[in-house]
Amino acid sequence: MKKLEIINFKILDESNLKQQLAIWRFLNKKIVFTNGCFDIIHLGHIDYLSKAKDLGDILLIGLNTDDSVKRLKGNNRPIKNQLERSVLLASLQFVDGVILFDEDTPYNLIKKVKPEILVKGSDYKKEEIVGVDIIESVGGEIITIDFLEGYSTTSILDKIKKDI
Repeated sequence: MKKLEIINFKILDESNLKQQLAIWRFLNKKIVFTNGCFDIIHLGHIDYLSKAKDLGDILLIGLNTDDSVKRLKGNNRPIKNQLERSVLLASLQFVDGVILFDEDTPYNLIKKVKPEILVKGSDYKKEEIVGVDIIESVGGEIITIDFLEGYSTTSILDKIKKDI
C-alpha cells in the first residue's frame, strides 16, 4: 500500500518524534497532548480534538496500537487498524502530529513529550489521569474537556449490532 504522502509527515515515530519536538519547542509552540484509541472517528471525537487544539499551538495525539486497543477493548476491537486510524487523524486540519504507542497507558510517551497541556475527557478525575505527575513536575496544565453528548464509538457499535 502506497503511503499517503500529504499527511505522512504528521505521522511520527520514535525516530522523528524527538526532532519534531525540538522544532516545535524552538519555535516556542505550546504543545497539547491527548491520547486514545479513536477507533471509529465520529462527531464527538472531532469536537473533543478541535477543543483540545484551541488550548495551544500544537495538537499531538498518542494513538493506541492495534494490540493495545485489543487489550483494552477486547478481541473485537479495533474496527479500523492503526494505519487507517492514524491516517484519518493526521488528515484533520487541527491535528499536528500522531504517534502510536503500544503500552496500555501513554505514560512513557507523556514522559518523552512533556507537553505544556495534557487533555483528557471530563469523565476522568484529575488524580485518575495518567501522567499527571509528569505534567505537574514540568509546570504544565491538566485540562478536561466535556464530551459531546450522545456520541461514542460504543453507542455506534451498539446501534450497528441492533440493526443487524
